[in-house]
Amino acid sequence: MKGSIISGAIHGFLVVALGAFGAHALDNVLDEYGIGIWEKAVQYQMFHAIGIVAIGILMSPKLFGSIKQLRIAAICMNLGIVFFSGSLYILALSGIGILGAITPIGGVLFLIGWVLLLVATLKHKNS
Repeated sequence: MKGSIISGAIHGFLVVALGAFGAHALDNVLDEYGIGIWEKAVQYQMFHAIGIVAIGILMSPKLFGSIKQLRIAAICMNLGIVFFSGSLYILALSGIGILGAITPIGGVLFLIGWVLLLVATLKHKNS
């Protein structure tokens, strides 16, 4: 529970910093295509940072508890941010096109995380 909330908060902090960095420091460095890539990375990192915090809250003993599906969902979303957003940040800065092959791995990890959140919710029994 606590680990998910902490990692989600760290991602939230980083995404605000990276978003500001992209908007101010990279404004005259990246072309329109690079800015679009950077913004997509920021957007998906923020969505999933919020998702990770929500998972942490659901892992509270008064809600779902620390069930396996939620723990794995948080791991998948954390790794998804690294692969998806991380590869896009590097792609925007470097222009190394092969990184586009790594991005879908993060997307699949995001999808697995959301499915596991759904499964955990459907399996949860109200007390």
